[in-house]
Amino acid sequence: METFTERALHIIKNIPPGKVMTYGQIAKLAGSPRGARQVVRILHSMSKKHHLPWHRVINSKGEIGLKDDEHYSIQRLSLESEGIEFKLTGSIDLKRFLYEPEINNQ
Repeated sequence: METFTERALHIIKNIPPGKVMTYGQIAKLAGSPRGARQVVRILHSMSKKHHLPWHRVINSKGEIGLKDDEHYSIQRLSLESEGIEFKLTGSIDLKRFLYEPEINNQ
C-alpha cells in the first residue's frame, strides 16, 4: 500500500502544464484531507530530488503561497510561461486553471 507521501508525489508529478492544484486538494486526493501542511513539507524537501513541478501548486485562494520575493517571482514566471494568467489581484482563476484529476487515476 502506498504511503501518503508516495500518493502526493504521484499527484504532483502528474499536474499538467498550464494547470494548478491546491495544497489541500492534493492532500485530500492523497488520503489526508487535513494534510495540506504535509504537502508543503513534501514540496519543500523533495522537489529537487523528484523533479516535481512545484510551481503548479498554490493555495486555496488561487494565490502563490510563497512570500519570499525571489521564489514568488520564479513561481509566477513559471506559471505564466505555461499560459496561466493572473488576475489584477494576483490570484489565478481556479475555475479556468484548476486541475481536477479523476480519482480512479490516482
